[in-house]
Amino acid sequence: MQKPIVALGAIVLVLSVSAQPPGGGPPGGGFGRQNFGQRYTGPLTNYVSMTTNGAYRVIQANGIPDHPPGQFPNAHNPNSISPQRYYYKVPLHPRIAVQETKLRMQPFGIAVNGVVFDPGAAEWWNRDQSSGWQYEPFNMPGKLGLDEYNAHVQPNGAYHYHAIPAGLMTKLGGQSKMVILGWAADGFPMYGPMCSADAKNPQSRLKKMTSSYRVKKGARNGAPGGNYDGTFLADFEYIKGAGDLDECNGRFGPTPDFPAGTYYYVLTEDYPFVPRIFKGMPDASFERRGPPGGFGGRGPGQGQGRQQGPPGEGRNGPPQGQQGGFDQGRDGGPQGRGNTGRNGPPPSQGQQGFDRNQQGGNPPGPPQDNQ
Repeated sequence: MQKPIVALGAIVLVLSVSAQPPGGGPPGGGFGRQNFGQRYTGPLTNYVSMTTNGAYRVIQANGIPDHPPGQFPNAHNPNSISPQRYYYKVPLHPRIAVQETKLRMQPFGIAVNGVVFDPGAAEWWNRDQSSGWQYEPFNMPGKLGLDEYNAHVQPNGAYHYHAIPAGLMTKLGGQSKMVILGWAADGFPMYGPMCSADAKNPQSRLKKMTSSYRVKKGARNGAPGGNYDGTFLADFEYIKGAGDLDECNGRFGPTPDFPAGTYYYVLTEDYPFVPRIFKGMPDASFERRGPPGGFGGRGPGQGQGRQQGPPGEGRNGPPQGQQGGFDQGRDGGPQGRGNTGRNGPPPSQGQQGFDRNQQGGNPPGPPQDNQ
């Protein structure tokens, strides 16, 4: 039986968008239909729900931020924001995988306000995905229309973050304390850049974390030519110890929410911004499904091969009578009790020990109210 732990979001945005009530669909059609070009000036409300079901945290949201977004459409992004119907699940007690998994063209995770973290862009050199030279949005002209909160909009109206969600972090007070900004698809928490300087000592001073990725030196080998400068994902390389974090842009240690310790990801101001490699096994609900389509922006590639429609178990949620793909044997753990705090993880029925080779746990007590 599902137990609610997160209530509705509570901000009304008034802007030019496609509108939909939290439980309904876009004007003129269901969630499976793309209603491009329809405009509506009116209220738009953030909605996010987090519940526990067995060994999983189930997240449902409409993808509308709980902060006023930037202007969309804009000069570098022609798309309008519209509500989505997201259904995701992540293990309550994630485990470190035998092998790390590179992020494909799908969300890495979802923020506590119900907006997805989707750092990749369907933009390749010479509009050729097979070239292997994929553009990094932050170093493209116009940054594909990213707003001041490091987000922009896909053709299906999905507002999504490419880096630190500045508006959400401000709302949670993340500039002066360690806060969970979201949950990765493998179930591990995603923290803001301010973390304990000493990973093993939660009482140590706060420090802004830096990644261990650097721009390669010298000239690119083959097309597109030129020197490495950060324009493409392949321009970066991981250098162990160059920063505070590992190749997955995370680390092990105790946190305010997990005093016994856990693995956690960190969003950084430098590349990769949002992690691009999973430490655990990402849940299949985050896989993007739907017909192929382009980004719809005005970048150099115009987008090729991007899958449109919200990822997850179909636009209308899981199949009736089941939660789709639950694997109790692999990711199982004690069921969370539930919590009405909107932005925090649920307390567990028993504190989990810190075992970097096994699993993370739920915090032993209710999180602080960061609102």
